Amino acid sequence: MNDAPLPVTGACRCGQTTFEVSAPAVMTSACHCRGCQRMSASAFSLSAMFPATAFRITKGSPVKGGSQGPDLDHFFCPSCKTWMFTRIVAWNDVINLRPTLFDDPRWCRPFMETMTREKLPWAEPPAEHSFAGYPTAGEFEMLLAAFARSV
Repeated sequence: MNDAPLPVTGACRCGQTTFEVSAPAVMTSACHCRGCQRMSASAFSLSAMFPATAFRITKGSPVKGGSQGPDLDHFFCPSCKTWMFTRIVAWNDVINLRPTLFDDPRWCRPFMETMTREKLPWAEPPAEHSFAGYPTAGEFEMLLAAFARSV
């Protein structure tokens, strides 16, 4: 599940903004909320979660867009407007990267899916864990441990 060789690199659609991750993902997910559906123009958004300390922009300067606030911010390439990542301060400063932006995204499969109460009826990612909303803090801790054991 999480066997990508490190560092993991990626880029926006136009290549003007690139990034690198130096540690393994701590979780992968699919979110079915209407906000993610609208921002991704798809049935769900995919995320690979990394500690913020393991993430760095190697080229370009992403800009904030979408949701912006004290607990999370969405970041986009200023040139092509690709939604690249979300910074979640409330989750111990985690970065949620869009895994389809990795140079090789094949390793990243969603381990959990969230907001399934807003899920489109035909959308079926291969997640092992499913939540009608978001997992509680306790559930998330158990998921992190289960994800770490799955690699």
